[in-house]
Amino acid sequence: MGTRITSLANNFDTTGKLKAAGINNASLSGITALPSGVNAGKMTLLSTQTASGDATINFTSGIDSTYDAYCFKYISVHPSGDGRNFEFNASTDGGSNYNVTKTSTSFIAYHNEADSATTLAYETDGDEAQGTGYVHLAYNTGADNDQTCSGEMWLYNPSSTTYVKHWINVSDSYQFNDYQTNTFTAGYLNTTSAVDAISFRFSADNIDAGTIKLFGVSTS
Repeated sequence: MGTRITSLANNFDTTGKLKAAGINNASLSGITALPSGVNAGKMTLLSTQTASGDATINFTSGIDSTYDAYCFKYISVHPSGDGRNFEFNASTDGGSNYNVTKTSTSFIAYHNEADSATTLAYETDGDEAQGTGYVHLAYNTGADNDQTCSGEMWLYNPSSTTYVKHWINVSDSYQFNDYQTNTFTAGYLNTTSAVDAISFRFSADNIDAGTIKLFGVSTS
């Protein structure tokens, strides 16, 4: 017993700290496998599209059962006309039709440059009750060179053939009338068919510029 205690004590220095020699293979090279779940939440970039006067930006591949969730990041998206709403729709037939039935809700916070108007309010323009049209993600984005909107939309378990598909969105928009608007929108795609394509556009005019990235996210 005394021999074992002495052997254990030899693995500590005079301050009580465990010596590196007391650890069996202390280098990272000794790691041969990661524990289960260590990759959960990792984002994998699947595709990038850059707009240049496009009516729509459509993602018709990469949305399948490979990942549990998908994240679309839209960056400095700029309309060709003033006061346009950035919006999306979904498809269950590879992008032949963007008309999935959906219910959504939305609220906004805004503040103007003149410091004369602020609000936090429910936004009726962003709600949908079993409609099939495009849903707003950002409001009234301006067409000036320095006016854009940016944000991200998450789509969960789109390949399920059992459940509806939940989605959430948060965006920031520099509006044509010099308002800064933070928008929060969420809802569900009311279909038990697999959703396999997503379309983005402005409510009118083209997407003059901007980038949209699609990421796959594993949750297990």
